[in-house]
Amino acid sequence: MSAPGIDRVENLPADPRDNWAALDQTARDAAYNNNAAVADSAKWIQLRNSASADYRAAHPRFLNLAYEPSERTAIDLYPAAYPGAPCLVFIHGGYWQRNSRELFASFAEGPAAAGWAVAIPGYTLAPQTNLRGIVAEIGQALDWLVENGARYGISGPLVISGWSAGGQLAAFHLAHPGVVAGLAISGIYDLAPLRDTNLNDALKLTDEEIADFSQLRLPVTHKPLIISFGAAELPTLVHDSWRLDQLRSREGAPGQIMPIAGADHFSILRELQMPEGALVRAATGLVEKWA
Repeated sequence: MSAPGIDRVENLPADPRDNWAALDQTARDAAYNNNAAVADSAKWIQLRNSASADYRAAHPRFLNLAYEPSERTAIDLYPAAYPGAPCLVFIHGGYWQRNSRELFASFAEGPAAAGWAVAIPGYTLAPQTNLRGIVAEIGQALDWLVENGARYGISGPLVISGWSAGGQLAAFHLAHPGVVAGLAISGIYDLAPLRDTNLNDALKLTDEEIADFSQLRLPVTHKPLIISFGAAELPTLVHDSWRLDQLRSREGAPGQIMPIAGADHFSILRELQMPEGALVRAATGLVEKWA
């Protein structure tokens, strides 16, 4: 489902950050406001939340497992029938300041239908912690899963994934020694412009955090990574995805860029929820081709 029209760099929409200094506050905020950019975002959010409640109710065996003692540092596990099956570790989005793992359980459905296990870690949100603390918590969740997963029927290779802010966290933690490959969806890979938006009211990004956690400013991890986004995403996210793919390609890192035709920031996750969705096929292909 590659997207016609944006499958080449020269066809990308204009990036507002090219004229960032001339933009007023409203325009800068709008450049990252996915809810406002998608007219029916409220519908997608309601469908996601309802489906996730149903999925958790149907799969209650290994929920709310603490990997650290804080309120949100718990992980939900959905083992496959075969303990050695690959496990998709999915990290939720919300600009590091909204949502929770419980609201994304429905996206285990597609990988589960493919015979995979799924793990969904939670994390503390800003402003209760900063980005450095969030990044550290996801690393702790991965450590816990490597050490304890077999007790819950998960002992196969870990493929890390995430959406939106979770895409940044997934791309960053591709370097974790327990992770074999990654699928980053609709991520933000240069954090610097966020400091000029209302998102920074909670994040309060520092120079050090921008340097340490922007994938476009970091050395490339030479593990397979698929970078996906919707053709109807905000231009800022589209450009970040392309730039990350170009950076990795220049360094010879394995993977590919994967635009999804017709998808926006919310509808793209259908491709992870549906058993034959494009993102499910991408994840399974990661293991079959590279891992």
